[in-house]
Amino acid sequence: MSRGFSGSYDPADVTFLLTPLQPRLVDVATKEALIQGGGHYSEMLSPEAPPTPAHREAFHAALALTRERVGRDVARLARALAERPGNEVVLVSLARAGTPLGILLRRALAALDRPVVHYSVSILRDRGLDAVALRHILAHHRAPDVVFVDGWTGKGTMAGELTRALARDLPSLVGAPLAVVSDLAGVADLAAGADDYVIPWAVLNGIVSGLVSRTVLDPSLGPDDFHGCLRLDALAADDLSRWVVDTLTQDVRAALPHTPSAVWPETERQRLALVAAAFLARWPERDRLLIKPGIGEATRALLRRVPERLLVQDPALPDTRHLIALAEAQGVAVEVEKAMPYRACVFVKPLGGGAP
Repeated sequence: MSRGFSGSYDPADVTFLLTPLQPRLVDVATKEALIQGGGHYSEMLSPEAPPTPAHREAFHAALALTRERVGRDVARLARALAERPGNEVVLVSLARAGTPLGILLRRALAALDRPVVHYSVSILRDRGLDAVALRHILAHHRAPDVVFVDGWTGKGTMAGELTRALARDLPSLVGAPLAVVSDLAGVADLAAGADDYVIPWAVLNGIVSGLVSRTVLDPSLGPDDFHGCLRLDALAADDLSRWVVDTLTQDVRAALPHTPSAVWPETERQRLALVAAAFLARWPERDRLLIKPGIGEATRALLRRVPERLLVQDPALPDTRHLIALAEAQGVAVEVEKAMPYRACVFVKPLGGGAP
């Protein structure tokens, strides 16, 4: 078992409890065929290339558009977490989408004079949370101090995976809250809201995630090893990881003095869960695992899957410009669906195999 590492981030900001390795690499089309043919996404990765100029431009446009809003939302979450009882806040972000948020929350909590530590761990659909990593954390910290962190929710798949994994493997953490920026599915314990807006670090992959790949399982891993990842050091010249969190930290700190604590009522969560269920029920002919609602999930699907089409609520909205650019670059059809409860949704192309 490794002791963890910080990727390209400042070691004070995060400890990745992951095992660097050389997993199986396959191109996106091959990966999609393997997944839909019965393979599991956790057992393979696609190589990550440097962003194209257009992709990089889309990222910077998204950052400029929403950085102040992200700052306010993170400040609200941090204030709520600062009010928790206990001697410290133990942030456990779900790699990768949770990691930048975990760093921003760590910095905000430190600015509020709350002792705080931040780890980033793996969670994989149908494979669960990395119990080895969590037991490592629990050997050094109290279970009541743990807060799980993810960037956003889409259908709520990973939140459900988290709940099941804790009940099965880590009962002392049952009830540990999940905090996110935007909770479209109504499944988080704490959220700044449920608006479907572009969260900047969704627009790029490893170069805004500490030069760390999506997490994987691999036959080389032993029972006492953390889940695996590929270190993306070959992309160091394009890395924006520290720059992004440093930039957003300015907005978080500007918002902290006059921002109230986030409150996320159960009534709103229930309403959103009903909205999400009704939306998925509109497409009964489609495998729900191939439906990616919300800007965050739609972005990831365009970057990592084989998309069939992109639905947008309003093509003129600045929040979806990067999605339309990504879709057009890949020849993916873009359709307007004004009645959607979300600003965007991607349908992954079914390839005729089994469910992914």
